[in-house]
Amino acid sequence: MKSEVLKSIKQAEEEYKSMVSTAHAENKQKVADARAEAERIIEKATADAEAYKKTRLADAKTAATKKRAEILKDGEQQAEKIKANSLANVDKAVEYLVSRFKEQLHVSA
Repeated sequence: MKSEVLKSIKQAEEEYKSMVSTAHAENKQKVADARAEAERIIEKATADAEAYKKTRLADAKTAATKKRAEILKDGEQQAEKIKANSLANVDKAVEYLVSRFKEQLHVSA
């Protein structure tokens, strides 16, 4: 009977060791699986962030190009107005300068 109890205890110990070993192996596998999954998630998030960044940069570039074109168009329109106003005033300016010049000549003479 004593030997049967000892055999039973040894058998229980072997089963326990086997269960602990299996649990450690399963734990290592789960940790490895979790790390692999985390790496996949990080890679996907990185790729998504890169795609989002490219999209946002393209949108910003498009908006900047449009704004630049608007500013240039407004500047050209203002330049044309100024040019037209100055050309309209050239005759008056010439007349004014000639009259001032004539006044100066009469005063000196």
